[in-house]
Amino acid sequence: MTTIYFIRHAESDFNVLDDRTRPLTIKGTADSVLVTDFLHDKKIDIIFSSPYRRAIDTISGFADSIRLPIHLIEDFRECQRALLDDWRPYAEMQWTDFSYKRSDDECLATVQERNIAALKDVLSEHENKNIVIGTHGIALSTIINYFDNNFGFNDFLDMVFLNPWVVKMCFDEHGIIEIEKIDLIY
Repeated sequence: MTTIYFIRHAESDFNVLDDRTRPLTIKGTADSVLVTDFLHDKKIDIIFSSPYRRAIDTISGFADSIRLPIHLIEDFRECQRALLDDWRPYAEMQWTDFSYKRSDDECLATVQERNIAALKDVLSEHENKNIVIGTHGIALSTIINYFDNNFGFNDFLDMVFLNPWVVKMCFDEHGIIEIEKIDLIY
């Protein structure tokens, strides 16, 4: 069995507009210790992450504690889209139609396709391992939706402010056998 712990990053600083370099807030940095505490007894074999700073910083304390490197995978990055003050109507349209997007944004179908392709590569190369993947809210939501098409907009809304958040997925040779959502904050 292969077990993957998807770690949705801790609270990030939206004063920094650049998506790739946006750091964690002071609270996010403090909360990342919860990730280290949660993962300490999971016998992790390998660690991957989105290349975005907030995802890396959320799991770096854990990686340092067990002396494993973080392998960056570009396709685990977050959805490309401009920051919106009123993001909810746009998100709802995207969850209604996975191909919906504004001109320079990515649609959820594209985000899902590249994240699932990256996940399949990880699964094929690291069978029967315990794996950590640092990720993001939209990216992780589309991964969950791929395996559980009942996961939709309202589920996405429920997790929007859960930072950090863990989703454990277990796979065998036939595919996914378990999805467990783990809230570290409450």
